[in-house]
Amino acid sequence: MPIAPTTALPDDRSMGPVIHLLGRPSVLREGVVKAVPRGHKAWGLLAYLVQHPAGVSRQRLAALLFEDAEDPLAALRWNLSELRRALGDVGLAGDVLLLDLERTTYVDIDVVARGHWSQALLVPGLGQDLLDGMGFASSPSFEVWLEAERRRMRATAQSVLREAALARLASGAAAEAAQLAARLVGLDPLDESFQVLLVRCLCTAGDGVGAARQAAACRELFLRELGVAPGSALADALHTGTASPTTGPAPGRAGVVAQLQAGEAAIGAGVLEAGLQCLRRAMADADGIGDSELRVRARLALGGALVHAARGRDEEGAAALHQALALGQHDAPQLAAAACRELGYVEMLRGSYERALAWMDRATGFAAENMAELARITTVRGAILSDAAYYGPATEMLRQAVALSESVGDVKQSIFAQSMLGRALLLCGDVDGAVAALDASTNESRRVWTAFLPWPQSLRAEAELLRDRVDSAAELFEQAFALGCQLGDPCWEGMAGRGLGRVAMARGQPARAAEILLDALKRCTRLPDGYLWGKAYALDALCHAAGKARMPQARAWAEELMTLAARAGMREMVVRAYLHQADGGHAPAAAAARMLAHEIDNPQLRAEALHS
Repeated sequence: MPIAPTTALPDDRSMGPVIHLLGRPSVLREGVVKAVPRGHKAWGLLAYLVQHPAGVSRQRLAALLFEDAEDPLAALRWNLSELRRALGDVGLAGDVLLLDLERTTYVDIDVVARGHWSQALLVPGLGQDLLDGMGFASSPSFEVWLEAERRRMRATAQSVLREAALARLASGAAAEAAQLAARLVGLDPLDESFQVLLVRCLCTAGDGVGAARQAAACRELFLRELGVAPGSALADALHTGTASPTTGPAPGRAGVVAQLQAGEAAIGAGVLEAGLQCLRRAMADADGIGDSELRVRARLALGGALVHAARGRDEEGAAALHQALALGQHDAPQLAAAACRELGYVEMLRGSYERALAWMDRATGFAAENMAELARITTVRGAILSDAAYYGPATEMLRQAVALSESVGDVKQSIFAQSMLGRALLLCGDVDGAVAALDASTNESRRVWTAFLPWPQSLRAEAELLRDRVDSAAELFEQAFALGCQLGDPCWEGMAGRGLGRVAMARGQPARAAEILLDALKRCTRLPDGYLWGKAYALDALCHAAGKARMPQARAWAEELMTLAARAGMREMVVRAYLHQADGGHAPAAAAARMLAHEIDNPQLRAEALHS
């Protein structure tokens, strides 16, 4: 994932070139438009090189953008000269072309992807298309890449607005937050989390009438367009508030700590609502005594509980975490690190990977030498990279996470890190490596963390399938599914259900497999804050089964997978969506799959694309 050369604001006259690629593209220096590249291809070349900071071979660029030219390499050289004319000395020499921008260069897409939300909000093209209005019909492979990037940048812009709304809400600027949330709803009115956020902001701003009106409009819209009512989170948002402080004698610090411990213990025991009420009371009491550290701890505990233990309440949890960060960033850096890490985890669940990585960067800065916190941050960072199909860096990061977790004696963190390492290795076809990591994760889960067991056990069952041990895989999936249902966890149910669908496929029952997989998809998406990668993973298997069963819905499901994966930047899932389209008879999709698979360090995926 590209990293911004700078996140300085574009009106800083001391900076290098200012490159705008969102909306109508331009290059400025000291606020003045300079000589700009001539022709769409030059702009396309610039956008592609910016998004590939490690460099791209001349041959690949020539085939990607200039396949229609009589002499593709000559056409590439001319367009490179256009970039040098506009940008100055930026390298672009040798067989591997690397865009060597000045350290102070401002690139709008990088600021939107990785900059602080306050900086990203100032990007003039926020929410506009990458290279807006430019077409590349003569370069179909490049057009495939560009369309995926456009979808991803639209989704990233929405993540920025959401992040800004939550931050303003946390700071007490509820009216400003409501304006930002309204922009989100305008961009995607069928996103339930955006609707919930807007209602919450309106309530907090004291506009109960407006909140009720928005909630009613949302229900009407969902019933009309989707045929289903929004979930309970919308109703919960109408009653936004905090618990009253403890009655009786004013509690001291020890009393607040006891409330925190009681709340965390209740949640650990599965008594969710009572635990949340305890945490909210602890928060109110901490505010009452003015203890800055406890104020942060209470909000961090509440936010973490809402994200990890509650269902469908990530938006409420994120609001509490933003409050924890705002209060703790100066006086409690270790707690601020945890808040940033949890906020990054929420973004990972939503499929906003670059924003998630930005949160991990902030968390690392606050954590300093806290090895226990660094283990948690490294695990989430590795999981993010794995979701986005950067498997080499992901596996390296997750091995570090396992080692760090073990060094500090954090058994549960080691279990989580081992499971994520096993998943990354499994996706790349390293079955033996995956089995070793997943066996470690499942064995420890059975011993100390039964509530987590369905996740590594489902992955371990997939390894059995890859070894053609269908009956063994079926048994493991059935156990994981039963436990997931008992726990009521949509992610666990969806993962195990997906596996049972794949078992049916292995037994030569594609129609039955499609039925099971459709159920798994519904399970993992029944709440608005589910794990988006899990949805894509289930949808990928459903597309495969539907294609084998020649179901008429196969094409629509492949397009749904494409839309979801492209918006999130799930690179492997984009390739798989194209492979499903190719299986359905769409010949250009096969070429697109081969082109995009080339950029992913997964030998198994490349082989599949090559033979499509």
